[in-house]
Amino acid sequence: MPKKHEKNKFSITVCGEFFPEIYPTHRSSKWSRGEEDPLTTEMRLFCACMRWAFNRLLEGASRHEIKKSGQELFGLNSRYADDARLKAQALLDSQTELLKLENEETEEKLGRARKKLSLAMRKLAKAEEKGAASEVIEKLRLAVKGRNKRVVSLAKRLAELKDYREKGTIPEVVFGGRRLWEKVCQGRAAREKWRHARRNRLYSRGDESKGGNPNIKIFYDGQDFRLAVSLSHLSEQTGIDKLGRPRMSQAPRVEGKLWLPEKHRELVQIWLAMKLPYAVELIRTLEGRYLVHLTFEVVRVQEPDFAKGCLAIDTNPDGVALCNVSASGQPEPWPEGFSVPYPGNLGKYEGEFQVIPYPNGFLYIRIPDLAHTSSFRRSYLIGVLAKVVVDIAFFSGKPIVLENLNFGKDRLDTNKKFNRMASNFPFAKMVGAMYRRAVKEGVPFKLVSPRHTSTIGYWKYMKRYAVPVHCAAALVTGRRAMGFRERVTIELRQLVSQIKQNLTRKVNPDRPGEGKGMTRGVRACLRRLEERLPVHNGLAQSEQEAYNSVWPDLKLLALSVR
Repeated sequence: MPKKHEKNKFSITVCGEFFPEIYPTHRSSKWSRGEEDPLTTEMRLFCACMRWAFNRLLEGASRHEIKKSGQELFGLNSRYADDARLKAQALLDSQTELLKLENEETEEKLGRARKKLSLAMRKLAKAEEKGAASEVIEKLRLAVKGRNKRVVSLAKRLAELKDYREKGTIPEVVFGGRRLWEKVCQGRAAREKWRHARRNRLYSRGDESKGGNPNIKIFYDGQDFRLAVSLSHLSEQTGIDKLGRPRMSQAPRVEGKLWLPEKHRELVQIWLAMKLPYAVELIRTLEGRYLVHLTFEVVRVQEPDFAKGCLAIDTNPDGVALCNVSASGQPEPWPEGFSVPYPGNLGKYEGEFQVIPYPNGFLYIRIPDLAHTSSFRRSYLIGVLAKVVVDIAFFSGKPIVLENLNFGKDRLDTNKKFNRMASNFPFAKMVGAMYRRAVKEGVPFKLVSPRHTSTIGYWKYMKRYAVPVHCAAALVTGRRAMGFRERVTIELRQLVSQIKQNLTRKVNPDRPGEGKGMTRGVRACLRRLEERLPVHNGLAQSEQEAYNSVWPDLKLLALSVR
């Protein structure tokens, strides 16, 4: 599930690398350790302050207390100490939210596990009552044993989570990474690697009143970008101000060249020229490289205007389906001279990037590697796909409409096929990449509910426009974003009646055979459709899209007769 953004607010992160060149001539005898350079000392003190602030927040300490004590204990200036507290607060908030989310997911998993256990126990009791073969009974007993163990495990985990929530605490946090610490305990990783992961960051938030960022400054000298990092632990006290606070000397800086990707250099130059705030996070790798993450807050995201229609998108594990929707809610052909901008930086093999056009403004972009490639390769391909989609929207002059899908952990259970698909489905990355690209290019976007889009597309538009169900679902997504209701047509009612007649002829309606023709489930589904189809068009849009509408029954009917 992608993170929800505030209205008209969005952040962009640019990654670069810092090459320190000019260091202060002196070291701190109080704060430095061994042969480490002053920048490494500052990062270690900042991370130690963050861990200390996290523990103080758990104890209920105030911001003023943490900020004041942090400066004295770790030798940082007030902004670094406050930034460390902010990072600790963000970690605490995320852990609290994750605890709530995991509690809800575990409750749903436990409910499903108990239902499966009850079903397995009934099957075992029937088999023993009928005197089934010993192999069948042994297999059912093994299934009951396995499902009972899962119920016990989930119940134990749920009790632990509820205990945390009742006490107002969170599970223990391991700075540096729990998995890495477990590897250290098992002797599979060096302790120094874990220690490095605990003290390898330095963060400074932006400040509009200070012209950008007071602690970690970026400037452009006409040819290259430069970065200057304040080393607050090397500043010395020169006196006390009127409020009794210590007055410190100006902190020395570490300066050097900042490398940024060519495609982001113009954006950073504009940002610096306007003196807008930016946050900087400096990360030191195990090899001694300094990675830089620049974060800019974009406060003006355009609202979508559907006067010309929209570009509707249906996301899938292997690509996206696109539909060029007109202002009337119907698909329209692509404008004259349109062509999909094929990315020039691919070419690993033929068929890596497939563009499958269909009549009437439908299109499917397929990248087979998305479903099974490594995470780094997948992120790269998603970025390429996002660029292509946003370029198409920019060319057509229409906003982008996406489905707000939810593939949370609560849906993962013992269905291996679905678990594999849901775990590999990079929907959150797709949406995030399209978000960022759309903001950079000034293309508006909107998220809509994905409920029943594939079912509606299957019954109403797939055969009408001779397109795959994914393209038909994209059309439904676009129509929903524009406020159109999906009515039950006369043709759809006639089709349902014809299906009912065909199924009734296959078997005796008085003795339905499960799995053959008119099953009990299909008969109940058709009975509900007879009641709901006549009144569907008179319902409000929210009622037409509800879970108890006609579309779930039509989905069941489609799965039964395909």
